[in-house]
Amino acid sequence: MSLFITFEGGEGSGKSTQARLLQERLSRMGVPVLLAHEPGFTSLGEEITRLVKWAQQTVISPMAELLLFNASRAQLVSEVIKPALQSGKVVICDRYTDSTTAYQGYGRGLDLGIVQAVNNAARQGVKPGLTILLDMPVADGLARKLGQRRDRFEQEDVVFHRRVRDGYLKMAAAEPERWLVIDAGKSVEAIADLIWQRVRPLLPGKD
Repeated sequence: MSLFITFEGGEGSGKSTQARLLQERLSRMGVPVLLAHEPGFTSLGEEITRLVKWAQQTVISPMAELLLFNASRAQLVSEVIKPALQSGKVVICDRYTDSTTAYQGYGRGLDLGIVQAVNNAARQGVKPGLTILLDMPVADGLARKLGQRRDRFEQEDVVFHRRVRDGYLKMAAAEPERWLVIDAGKSVEAIADLIWQRVRPLLPGKD
């Protein structure tokens, strides 16, 4: 039985760390698991990532961002996620469609109906069974990024990031059965334990 888990959150929330820790824990248990990330992970996706995140001199419209992220996603789903799920693996993905809704929908202000339609096409019916949102105040998350090279999104102003956070919280409130919202200000160990409490019953034979 396959399981698809996604991690979401704003800048500096620690989601990538927690995704990796969950993958390592499952691996130690002998559970077949794959950790992927968005955007990127495939050859096409990496090319798109360099453009949408790091091409500082290139003007990219919000609609173009939406389509580029979903082109990367469509390739990831076809090439990686679907085959892994079909083989019975647990698939963990650091960002997925909810990131696009949060950043391009709520953050950039694109029509949410259009964002959802494009997301739905790209994901090809593959929807996470569990989405973990690591939530924290915007200023705290951005402070964790100080001194690091910042991509196009990390350079956006605080107002943009607040819209993104609000979008995440609205999505989580609208679909509580799929979302697990965790205070990202907790310790790494405490967050990992909360995640494990939710994930363990979902594993076949592990309840």
